Amino acid sequence: MRARGMEMAGKDCVKVAVRVRPFNKRERDAGSRCIISMTSNNISIQDPRNPQNSRTFTFDYTYWSHSGFSRNKDGLFVSEETGGRYADQASVFLDLGQGILDNALQGYNATLLAYGQTGSGKSYSMVGYGPNKGLIPTLCERLFQSVRSMQDSRQCQVFFSMLEIYNEQVVDLLSKTSRSAGGLRVREDQQRGFYVEGLRRVPCDSAVQVEQLMEQGTRTRTTAATHMNANSSRSHMLIIIQLKQIFSKDCITKQSNIYLVDLAGSERQRSSGSEADRLKEGTAINLSLTTLGNVISALADMTLGKKVVHIPYRDSVLTKLLQSALGGNSRTVMIATLSPADICYEESLSTLRYAERAKRIQNKAVVNESPTERLMKELKAENAKLLLRLSRMGQEGRKADDETKELRRLLTHNELQIRAIQTLWEQHLQEALKDWETQYATITQERRMMQMHPYIMNINEDAQLSGVVKLFIQEGEWDIGLADNSPRSLCIRGLGIQEKHAVFSNQQRRVSITPVSGSKAIVNGVPVSKRIELQHLDRLVLGSNGTYLFIGFPSERSVEDWSRYDYDYFQSELAAAEGFHIQSLYDDQGHRPHQPDPSLLAVFYDYIKLMPMVTEANQMSEELKKGVEFKLEIKNLAMSDSKGHDLEKDIAVRVTSVESKQVWMWSKAKFVNRKFLMEEVYQQQVVGGEGADRAPLPRDRDPFWDPLEPLHLGSAHLWLQSLAFRIPLEEQVEVVGPEGTEEAILQAQLVPCSPTGLWVTFLHLNVLKELNISGAVIFIYCRPLGEDDILIDPSELLGKRLDFQLVLDQCCGLRWVKEARNRGVQIGFQVFDCPQPLYTPAVWHNVNLLLDHRVQFTALRTSQELFSYLQSNALVLELWGLQEGCSELVSCMDGVKMTQEDSIIIDKISPSEHSTAETRGSDLSSSLRTLHQDLEQLRNANAALTKENSALREQLNSARNGVENNRGRQERRGSLRPSCDAEFAKALKVFYHSMTSVRGQLQRLRRHRPSEEADLLGLRLFVDEHTYLLKDFSEQLEQCVTTLKQDVAVIVRRKREKSGIWS
Repeated sequence: MRARGMEMAGKDCVKVAVRVRPFNKRERDAGSRCIISMTSNNISIQDPRNPQNSRTFTFDYTYWSHSGFSRNKDGLFVSEETGGRYADQASVFLDLGQGILDNALQGYNATLLAYGQTGSGKSYSMVGYGPNKGLIPTLCERLFQSVRSMQDSRQCQVFFSMLEIYNEQVVDLLSKTSRSAGGLRVREDQQRGFYVEGLRRVPCDSAVQVEQLMEQGTRTRTTAATHMNANSSRSHMLIIIQLKQIFSKDCITKQSNIYLVDLAGSERQRSSGSEADRLKEGTAINLSLTTLGNVISALADMTLGKKVVHIPYRDSVLTKLLQSALGGNSRTVMIATLSPADICYEESLSTLRYAERAKRIQNKAVVNESPTERLMKELKAENAKLLLRLSRMGQEGRKADDETKELRRLLTHNELQIRAIQTLWEQHLQEALKDWETQYATITQERRMMQMHPYIMNINEDAQLSGVVKLFIQEGEWDIGLADNSPRSLCIRGLGIQEKHAVFSNQQRRVSITPVSGSKAIVNGVPVSKRIELQHLDRLVLGSNGTYLFIGFPSERSVEDWSRYDYDYFQSELAAAEGFHIQSLYDDQGHRPHQPDPSLLAVFYDYIKLMPMVTEANQMSEELKKGVEFKLEIKNLAMSDSKGHDLEKDIAVRVTSVESKQVWMWSKAKFVNRKFLMEEVYQQQVVGGEGADRAPLPRDRDPFWDPLEPLHLGSAHLWLQSLAFRIPLEEQVEVVGPEGTEEAILQAQLVPCSPTGLWVTFLHLNVLKELNISGAVIFIYCRPLGEDDILIDPSELLGKRLDFQLVLDQCCGLRWVKEARNRGVQIGFQVFDCPQPLYTPAVWHNVNLLLDHRVQFTALRTSQELFSYLQSNALVLELWGLQEGCSELVSCMDGVKMTQEDSIIIDKISPSEHSTAETRGSDLSSSLRTLHQDLEQLRNANAALTKENSALREQLNSARNGVENNRGRQERRGSLRPSCDAEFAKALKVFYHSMTSVRGQLQRLRRHRPSEEADLLGLRLFVDEHTYLLKDFSEQLEQCVTTLKQDVAVIVRRKREKSGIWS
């Protein structure tokens, strides 16, 4: 129908509302903090990592639904205080839903979009839960109330459609026929714009009928998600309500389309250069949401006056269908839903930015009215022209198949429109009522069965889809699986489901399940392979991820709330059965249970969220014979940075080739992307049926394969504090893997040295008058490092040159190479301000390898920054694993400066510091010249005084002995304290040196562990060895402390003796 009528004055901007939900169970368990604040129409979000950093946004409507509410006796959530800030469902509808309804009744197209991350409250706002009805059901109730009140002045016809867009395929959720391959097609018409060809339009005359249709669509959506192995949170759901108002007196028809859109979850994946996926552009799963963002950005730029060449409506199915809602003929409202938790900061901020761009979009809404009779005449005239063109083409014998097909399609389309106008509304309604009665009978039968028999019901990740599928277990035995050719069979679909998967038995009011050989079945988190009796509220997992809750006989049911058995509960139970639960994470990190760590809880919930996806990926790999296995791992669980601070935990997926033992590590974002690509391949080659494309994929397009890259196996810490004291350090350090496993033992040294690589000592001499030399002379000579080279006060390094060598001697017990001998390793490290990491040469096929790798570093003038770095940091030695066909890591020397002795310069002097050093050098030279002149004057004065002294020498002979004795007393008193300080310093040096070996013994004790395969005899031997090592350690420690005590006692005794003599 052509849209005509008087255009509104000005343009309508998209109205944007933001709603903040309460904390969910996961966020409460995490001890989350609310980072959202709201005043009037302003909403602020605070960065949890930097509380001083906050962003404020302004929207048309803001709704605080986070706190300040309670449940009344009817089950409704209402504000605790009269006039409180809590926004309930009714207030949201009053602002948003009522405006949508009013616009539709006036003849405008209207659109309501719900946007936000999965679990942020989109479905609750749109659909609602229980008595707290959302925007869609409330809008439908009010619509039919208005229709009944206006039936005297006009005839109103309401049509209802419901569809889903998943992976760029359109699914009719109300279709009576089976789903067509590739979904329904989206076509374009000059008058209607984009539309879905073949989409079922169901006439409705009551809100109850709409509610039943929504339930039917939800059931179809659940079944399709299970069959297609699809994730409902990644799909868009569109409800289209067409309101046709016929004014008989004026021969005018107004037609409005109401689009109610629940968009897919807007999760913002963490991304970095290292996480880039070579197949990222190959998936269509995110195409609709990405394109929607591009369309909104382009329209927002256009509003700001920027030149926009192209608006990409045609790039996705969703944006085609929403073209009128965004920048076109519609009045549009967007509701963005937020989680207020600090662990969702990135996603919430992204949602707010998205909504801020959307509010700038301007639409041009017009009233859609047209003369009914005129439209029919135009269609008939157009059909006559088409028939004439077809007859001429036939007479001329032209063979233009494509043109002929298109003309016939247009002819058929116009005839359908004429027939639709001519057909009486009552006939359409009667047909729909018959379908509705059939559906109602089915629902009534199901409710009666629920009160008679035990059953299993589906549990879905989307709470709106849980409990939709119910399979009743009546008396006798029932086969469950793919087959549905028997009257005593229960048909389920999904990954890993066999033709006959298991047998349910209902005998003497006892229900049991017996898995068929080779099928996967889990009850309450535990895999089962033989008959097991079921109890009320037992949890079942059939196949890879078919989750069901068993509901016992009516007599066994109580008032217990079943809602706690949600999808997360199932996955947490499976994780706990594998030994992974939140308490184990706390134990590994040393946290107490009553002090929850939000980062650990976030990792835990990521883990249980990815568990079913990993299970499904393994099942697809098995069925497609890809020969790869997927396993979840926690990245950085036991790893720390150079300061010893824990690294941020994250989830990674380990991918292993069963045959070649090749290994890949995928980030969470990369795995999720690949999982959707795997689904596409699986649909094409397994589910597609007889005509499916089963040709093998080229390797570069295979989502199960990746080029080999070096893998980060773990890291070791070599603390640098000894360099600040100029003490050589030799240690055996443990290379710890991401999950705390011991990957290898690395022997390394840090050795202070001279610029040429030799150990160094300094000798400082005073001015020698006899040699007539001014200033100081530094004599450098080479010898093994001794106690005199150790610095008691490390601050003496400041401003001086520091040279040291990193020596990597050997690496033993490489677990990476033990698993497959065709592997190799490299070690990487990065010192202070080196621009790029450095790597050792690759070593292959050796479990215990000799490295003998030396690198020398030089600080030309030790700065305060380097000094602090040495005092508080460790050198992180990273172990990298290599595989055949994998490129080796190469040290990049760009930006690296070297000394003449080929030592790498660290602690580089900035240009300002360099000019300051030159100025100081010139000042020092002038000071030395002045001192030289003063020294010459002193020599002349000394010559004159020598003559005078010789005359007085005879007079002083009588008092010479007394003077000498007095001078001796003063010298001894003056030298008493310096000698004691020197002795104390020497004692401390010896103690520090001795403690280095004691620390090495402590490291050996920490690494000494029993073998996992050790029997009782082996454990006894381990205890004996450990006892010996512990005894040796205690003896060494006691000897060091005893020696220090003795040295100190001797020094104190000497000091007292001397003090007593000269007191």
